[in-house]
Amino acid sequence: MLNIDALRSEFLGKLSSVKSLEELKKLKSEYTSVINNLLKTLKDLPPEDRPRAGSQINQLKTFVLESIDSLESEFKKESLEKQLQSNWQDMTLVLDSPIGALHPITLVKRKILNYFRQIGFSVWSGPLLEREDYNFDLLNVPKDHPARDMQDTFYVNIQGYLLRTHTSCVQIRALLSSPLPIYLVSAGRVFRRDDDPTHSPMFHQIEGLVVDKNLSFGQMRAVIEGFLKHFFEEDVNLRFRASYFPFTEPSAEVDISCIFCRGSGCSVCKNSGWLEVMGCGMVHPAVLRNCSIDPEVYNGFAFGAGLERLAMLLYRIENIKTFFENDIRFLKQFNV
Repeated sequence: MLNIDALRSEFLGKLSSVKSLEELKKLKSEYTSVINNLLKTLKDLPPEDRPRAGSQINQLKTFVLESIDSLESEFKKESLEKQLQSNWQDMTLVLDSPIGALHPITLVKRKILNYFRQIGFSVWSGPLLEREDYNFDLLNVPKDHPARDMQDTFYVNIQGYLLRTHTSCVQIRALLSSPLPIYLVSAGRVFRRDDDPTHSPMFHQIEGLVVDKNLSFGQMRAVIEGFLKHFFEEDVNLRFRASYFPFTEPSAEVDISCIFCRGSGCSVCKNSGWLEVMGCGMVHPAVLRNCSIDPEVYNGFAFGAGLERLAMLLYRIENIKTFFENDIRFLKQFNV
């Protein structure tokens, strides 16, 4: 009994001097060993003294462990409070961190689609992996047309399929599946084997199609003029030049007065005062017949442009590859 009381007093003295969890761990190990040794001595006592001695030793053991656990909790609580104090942050504080922005191609795409929605056009989309007949044949593109060559088109290892070279194939999908009249616009990625400062193997197009009764070239001009004036937010002059597309007849290229020099001539427009922005034309009767539409009853017009081309003019960007380099210094300029 005297030995146990002395151990209790000794333990309390050492416990009061403990300053860390590491010291507490050592103290626990020390007295656990001492108590285990005491328990081993029970066999040397007379049988009648063993129960009382065992009870006293167990009481000492419980006291030691509970005292250590209590102090351990205090140390952990203090440690947590210090950690919270050092890592505390005011969640209401406004941090000066960069904010993301929409890509310029997305901005241009949304601006165009929103405009055409407002004037009654529906928005269509189509797959990037397209059927060859939708991309070429039904659009009246001859079998020997250069656009079908391997050096111009990305063919895949699925017979009859390719990566679409234009969004005009969406017109075919609409003509084959939608009731007339049709007023649609579509935008998306297209793929061609081009790679220079003004061309990219992957780029974006915007395409418009109207099929109805008694349409005219003048109506198409009015739609295009309204769109371009809205897009550039100024009263641009238009010029239509005769051109050729297999799926339209007659066909034209659309030029606008140079937005850099106001038509006086500069390096951007090559001193001509004009900038080419899109192509257009009346839908070829063969395209309508390919889609089981009588060209004697219905006619139509179509127009298309490259989104990168329009974005380069709108934002004064010189190299098309700038759109795809993910340079944060470039992209952050469009943070509105």
